[in-house]
Amino acid sequence: MPVIGLGGYFFRAKDPEGLKTWYREMLGVGGGCGRDAQGETSDWFWHPEPGPVVFEPFKADSDYFAADKQVMLNLRVTDIDSLLEQLNAAGVEITTKPEWDTPETGRFARIHDPEGNPIELWEPPAQ
Repeated sequence: MPVIGLGGYFFRAKDPEGLKTWYREMLGVGGGCGRDAQGETSDWFWHPEPGPVVFEPFKADSDYFAADKQVMLNLRVTDIDSLLEQLNAAGVEITTKPEWDTPETGRFARIHDPEGNPIELWEPPAQ
């Protein structure tokens, strides 16, 4: 197979620059975040750590995320408790449910960006 990974995630926004700043400041996601193999950073690229990516279409009537949204972004995180504390302090509404968390899949939380796009935060189980 010639596809080797996810190359980007593109979506429409009412305020692209404001949303880009929110993702960078709240979650460390987007251009200028992370470093490449040479230790360099770029205003255009985000260099996430290697790891698993779930690519999964859901049924059109799934209740896993809001029915009025076509997609939900899932971000792999470390130290979810610390991140949730920071997001809470910044006034970001957080949803957690005990039934989402299992030793096999890890821990989960849900937030929304300023334009209402759903984001699932996922801390995989310790290896």
